[in-house]
Amino acid sequence: MSERPEKNDKHETKFFTRRIPGVESKEPMVTPPSSVPDQSMLKKPKPVSGGPRKRMIAEGTFTKCPKCSETVFRKELEANLNVCRHCDHHYMLSAWDRVHLLVDEDSFEQMDAEMSSVDVLEFPGYLSKLAANQQKTGMKDAVITGLGQMEQHKIALGVMDFSFNGGSMGSVVGEKLTRVIEKGTELGLPVIICSTSGGARMYEGMFSLMQMAKTCGALAYHGKQNLPFISVLTDPTMAGVMASFASVGDLIIAEPGARIGFAGPRVIKDTTKADLPDGFQTAEFLRDRGLIDAIVHRKNLKGQLAYYLDFMMAAHGKHRSKKAG
Repeated sequence: MSERPEKNDKHETKFFTRRIPGVESKEPMVTPPSSVPDQSMLKKPKPVSGGPRKRMIAEGTFTKCPKCSETVFRKELEANLNVCRHCDHHYMLSAWDRVHLLVDEDSFEQMDAEMSSVDVLEFPGYLSKLAANQQKTGMKDAVITGLGQMEQHKIALGVMDFSFNGGSMGSVVGEKLTRVIEKGTELGLPVIICSTSGGARMYEGMFSLMQMAKTCGALAYHGKQNLPFISVLTDPTMAGVMASFASVGDLIIAEPGARIGFAGPRVIKDTTKADLPDGFQTAEFLRDRGLIDAIVHRKNLKGQLAYYLDFMMAAHGKHRSKKAG
């Protein structure tokens, strides 16, 4: 019996090479696998944007000065009484901030805090505007009034706030100012009113215009007692407010650069058909022409007012002693 050939456990692989005439064939090279792992998969992916990561800055952290265009850090501005450190531009100041600036700490006694306007004329949208302004400012209306201590003088103080409907004067503003003036007359105190307003409140019609006469009448009685009234004009003080109590002070002072007038410059120019001079309706322009007695920087305002009152109240004391004698 013939032996059967043994089976080879190893598989034999046959390579067939196709020869091309005129071309030398070379044995293919086999590259052994690398023992070093592929590092391309271990690399940190680049950011999609391709640029450096930016830090997020909260809105309102910085503001741009409207006068010198410098970027101002908001907290730095507030620490400097809302005055630009680059150009001395005086930003608007809220009523409460000004109260805290002028009176001694914990000495202010607010009057008529809950007095609020009503829609007598049923003007469309007026009540909703009032509610929106009350929520925005935390005030019932555009003025804060009360009694406070300014160094050695007790004063009757009224401070307007432009952020409440442009500081417009309606029935409540006129009534609160009249009451604080009368309280000052009753107690023998000087009256100081810091004004900032766009004028009379159109939503109240004739009731708003009547406040011009009412406040001036109260100041007339105050003056008959030889008691001083100092009017402080801040940016802006316009129209019905400037045409009434703001312009009848025994002493009228203003902050630097404050806009002060009755009608706006565009209206005046269109009416008169004439070019307006440079600096028209600014505190500096009006001081040079005699309407304003002095321009006082905000940081010096409290001390300067107390200095004026030293003289004015001394004159009041002499008048009282003569009258008693």
